Amino acid sequence: MSAAKVVVGCRSGRPLPHVRIGVTSLALFGSPCMRDRLLLSRKMAGRSSLRRELTIIEQTFPRTHPRFRVLSAGVDEVACAFVGPRTFRLTCTMSETYPINKPMWYVDSDDEFVVVSSIVEEVNENMTEVKHPLLSGVEKLVDRLCDVFALSRVDECATLLQQLPADEQRGEEEEEEGGIESDRDGDNVDDEEEEEEEEGDEEDLADDFTQQSDNETTDSGCGLDSENKATLERVRINTREDYIKGNVAGSVQATDRLMKELRDLYRSQSYRSGHYTVELVNDCLYEWNIKLKRVDPDSPLGHDLTKLQAKEGKDFILMNMTFKDSFPFTPPFVRVVCPVISGGYVLSGGAICMELLTPQGWSSAYSLEAVIMQISATLVKGKARIQFGTSSTVAYSLHRAQHAFKSLVQIHEKNGWYTPPKEDG
Repeated sequence: MSAAKVVVGCRSGRPLPHVRIGVTSLALFGSPCMRDRLLLSRKMAGRSSLRRELTIIEQTFPRTHPRFRVLSAGVDEVACAFVGPRTFRLTCTMSETYPINKPMWYVDSDDEFVVVSSIVEEVNENMTEVKHPLLSGVEKLVDRLCDVFALSRVDECATLLQQLPADEQRGEEEEEEGGIESDRDGDNVDDEEEEEEEEGDEEDLADDFTQQSDNETTDSGCGLDSENKATLERVRINTREDYIKGNVAGSVQATDRLMKELRDLYRSQSYRSGHYTVELVNDCLYEWNIKLKRVDPDSPLGHDLTKLQAKEGKDFILMNMTFKDSFPFTPPFVRVVCPVISGGYVLSGGAICMELLTPQGWSSAYSLEAVIMQISATLVKGKARIQFGTSSTVAYSLHRAQHAFKSLVQIHEKNGWYTPPKEDG
């Protein structure tokens, strides 16, 4: 069945977030409030189903399990560890519209086993038509990792879906038809009762956002200073209010992942040790300014940064990173803003020539901390130098950077990428 992306709203003028819903089912709905009630009902049912799935995986894979361990499990994030030739830390993030919007798995750390990232990406891509994507994702992920590393299959994986209540193991057709019939019956409610129900639904929705925000504040506060906590809380509140008002920027999956990435950056050793700073442009989660403050001190670029501070009072390379609604399945666009740099694979306009930042080389499993550190290493390996005294006519701009990067991608799509010998870095 084909699907359409719609925004539905209550009479108060506050639409619900974007969701995907079948065209056939949509044609059967009567008034806007009927659609709202069905969507809200599905959302609440999804949260209940998610909690059951979380209980199942926690009980099936405790911290003492020899192969797969659930370290923590919340309604927005599950942290796990796969014990194989080495231990791989894996994280799954869920949105408040689970299972309509599917969860995403990714590897927490930059890992030399590229095959692990490929498996994670494969699992993410194959969850589109699954009714219980968390349980199915765990099953597929563990099975595939065991296959790749020639390990015995984990018997418990086959029992995950069987632990669900019998009615949830059946197909989705009954559930969808039942939801539609219930809303048809709702047409008999008089206008006054209908308005009361709408107000109740909206209050439930706002309460659910508030509860989720409180839970995330508690979870994310560990290991963060007061300024970073305040930034996360401010962004979280603004995002929640935008959802309630219908002024939704980006997508649910991208927003959830970016919140997780920002939280992890604040906690990372590279951030704490002052290698870089991160600032949200106008508190927008989809645009970051990154000040790269530390590179190899013995490199020419390291000496140039010391000279830059002495001459101009600046001790950083400013980079801008923007994200699309499709993140993390598409890479961020990264460009150098200032100072002007020669070498280091920095193109005209400030774009950066890295396969990692192109659609061909990107993986949804990459963490943004690893991306920032890789850019830093690439600048040094490419013998980047700061061009002091550069005139304003050659200063970087967004338009020039986008044009140069587009040309770069087209060239490499045709000719491929050249990987230099290891001794050349």
